[in-house]
Amino acid sequence: METLEQIKARVEAAIPGAKLKVLTNDSPCAQHSLLLDPAHAVDVARFLRDDPKLRLDYVSNMAGVDWPDAVIKTKIKKRVEKDGQDVDVEETIESLRSGYLEAVYHVYSMALKHGPVILRLRTEDRLDRISVPSLTPVWRGAEFQEREAYDLYGIQFTGHPDLRRILMWDEFTDYPMRKDYVEPDDYEYEPTPHDDVVEKARRHYAPEAKP
Repeated sequence: METLEQIKARVEAAIPGAKLKVLTNDSPCAQHSLLLDPAHAVDVARFLRDDPKLRLDYVSNMAGVDWPDAVIKTKIKKRVEKDGQDVDVEETIESLRSGYLEAVYHVYSMALKHGPVILRLRTEDRLDRISVPSLTPVWRGAEFQEREAYDLYGIQFTGHPDLRRILMWDEFTDYPMRKDYVEPDDYEYEPTPHDDVVEKARRHYAPEAKP
């Protein structure tokens, strides 16, 4: 199979305006990925599926990721004068990275038996601008997995054919997989509270109902 750099070059040549970025992974698995720009993501996905050399026709899994605001520390080396001599010193620069949500797709070719190619879509932030295009119109197997990411992370998939909660009930208003999610301590709905759940539930019993 082609390298991500080769795929990136061919996609950008075939789809005017499309911008892809190769994201490297320094962990032992070294699974690098392609970051898609939302405006062209569906066209890019269709190219990856239909291109004769790739034929990436199967989404094996799709997952959401929450990236909260974070301070990024970058070490740089610079030359300074000290005691009349030029010496190299290391300096740490801190910068704020604004948070965002991410949809990650692992796609394979069942026809050509290669993959995965890992694709990423990012929202603009974690609060209001949390939409990315749905890739379900290209890969139908992403339908339920995008619904799960919507349900647990709050990612809005525009163009999804049936975007609604799949695990939580309709009245639930939060997103349990967000890293800043706070678990409620009201377990009155728990039919058989046990262990630490009992202690949490006690706080909500009427005084006369406490065991």
